[in-house]
Amino acid sequence: MTTMTEASVREFKMPDVGEGLTEAEILKWYVQPGDTVTDGQVVCEVETAKAAVELPIPYDGVVRELRFAEGTTVDVGTAIITVDVSGGAAPAAEPASAAEPVPAAEPEEKPQARQPVLVGYGVAASSTKRRPRKGTEPTAAETAVQAAVQRELNGHGHAVAAQPAPEALAVERARPLAKPPVRKLAKDLGVDLATVTPSGPEGVITREDVHAAVAAAPAAGPVAVPEQAPAAPTAAPVASYDGPRETRVPIKGVRKATAAAMVGSAFTAPHVTEFVTVDVTRTMKLVEELKQDKDLQGLRVNPLLLIAKALLVAIKRNPDINASWDEANQEIVLKHYVNLGIAAATPRGLIVPNIKDAHARTLPQLAESLGELVATARDGRTSPGAMQGGTVTITNVGVFGIDTGTPILNPGEAAILAVGAIKLQPWVHKGKVKPRQVTTLALSFDHRLVDGELGSKVLADIAAILEQPKRLITWG
Repeated sequence: MTTMTEASVREFKMPDVGEGLTEAEILKWYVQPGDTVTDGQVVCEVETAKAAVELPIPYDGVVRELRFAEGTTVDVGTAIITVDVSGGAAPAAEPASAAEPVPAAEPEEKPQARQPVLVGYGVAASSTKRRPRKGTEPTAAETAVQAAVQRELNGHGHAVAAQPAPEALAVERARPLAKPPVRKLAKDLGVDLATVTPSGPEGVITREDVHAAVAAAPAAGPVAVPEQAPAAPTAAPVASYDGPRETRVPIKGVRKATAAAMVGSAFTAPHVTEFVTVDVTRTMKLVEELKQDKDLQGLRVNPLLLIAKALLVAIKRNPDINASWDEANQEIVLKHYVNLGIAAATPRGLIVPNIKDAHARTLPQLAESLGELVATARDGRTSPGAMQGGTVTITNVGVFGIDTGTPILNPGEAAILAVGAIKLQPWVHKGKVKPRQVTTLALSFDHRLVDGELGSKVLADIAAILEQPKRLITWG
């Protein structure tokens, strides 16, 4: 989203990075006034009510002004950065000599229409040309490489281009071509882009190429990653009564969205919560066995995996629980798919990303999806799309040592399952009191569309599966 101010200065406005979001907080600037930016380059990271998102700039130029400081919440549609697209040097550069002739301005080509994407509008072919640096002329190799990168960033990588000169090919081989997000991914994974075989147009390395290189790494030897010194533990703040008696924290971002959603859910859907305590000793044994299974090697195998699978089987046996209430049309919407939400506590607050079409996934696929979901949430990189369209949710309060709770429904869903801590407790087993691994499950549901009988059947089925996990086979 851009506007023109002066003839050569463009304003980049805060785009709508989600569905109807009205504001976002600027978390970090990656550029400063005077920096040169290119079409598609990420200039800042912002946090919305749903996720943290990186914003790319859709044109070339020199940064003139950052309108807001980090930590500022900005309304959608407000200009956040201005860029001089005249092709001139940065403000700190020395002025050109008066005797130096100024080249005539070339007529601008009409820019191609840009298409809407996640962060407002996608990049288009740049409508400006940069002035060559004084005293140097770009070589044929540099020109060919720059053109290839620019076409890929602009989304025109498949366009037919002239074959670069042999020296250009040598330069391309010397410096691998990749977009900034792909370079960051490679750096995070410890992958040397020079060793990656590109599959994108013009020899550009894609995210898939980087992941393929990681997957092939065990066969060729582990990738060397420099060790980092462990961060010094941060001491917990000690309460003091000598300073201010109160601290006020602005309500924004994920916390603001969570508060609105919970209040809306609690005072819209009549909640009913049922509880059951179950012996999960056999399930815990199965978890240990699955950890040794070759088909699950390298995947996240824990009790939550089997609890999620048990819930999916219970929904298959009682499909009416997987529904939503459409107040506007006065209809109950029965979902023939399960987007399984997993409540995740992150430094920015509670979020509920979901696994799309979880009902169709095998156990290894479900384990892989759970692992990716948790890792992405912890890194604060969960996308808005990953948190939309959920149909049922699991919240694991047991990781905090809590026995159970009365969870509030995620808006638009009919049920949420809370899983308590798994503890060794005395339990009557085969007529004798023995120490067994026991947990308490709690199922909250929307009583407008879920009767007590249906809710009870779903919770009973989950408990039965966890007590006798072989039912995953006989019932699944």
